[in-house]
Amino acid sequence: MQVIINGKTHQVDTEDDTPLLWVIRDELGMTGTKYGCGIAQCGACTVLVDGQPTRSCVTPVSSVAGQSITTIEAITEDAVGRHVVEAWVANQVPQCGYCQSGQVMAATALLKQNPKPSEQDIASAMINLCRCGTYNAIAAAVRQVAQG
Repeated sequence: MQVIINGKTHQVDTEDDTPLLWVIRDELGMTGTKYGCGIAQCGACTVLVDGQPTRSCVTPVSSVAGQSITTIEAITEDAVGRHVVEAWVANQVPQCGYCQSGQVMAATALLKQNPKPSEQDIASAMINLCRCGTYNAIAAAVRQVAQG
């Protein structure tokens, strides 16, 4: 089956129900997308599928064949994604950093859909878990990008 990840078409030989996360990490060697909980609760595995934040740990690869998938490895190729990463650095968001690729993906999706989100919009969209509790810094980084 063919998957389009970061603008490149990849031929993968896997079962249709294999989670997208394992195709990305194990078959294609892109390890920036993390395994967290395996039940779509934490968001560490978040990627963008046609611009929508998607929990790749429970997404069967067959369900995204032919769609545009973006991982953290390519997020700075997008102007909004690049600004999000810059804001993450400026606000010193990461502590342990494990969840941050998923957080960046969720923030990028939010800001691409809504360039000027309200505080409620940010709270509603930024639902990935962070064991270090960097939620205030995450919100500050999203606000920084929104303010231009």
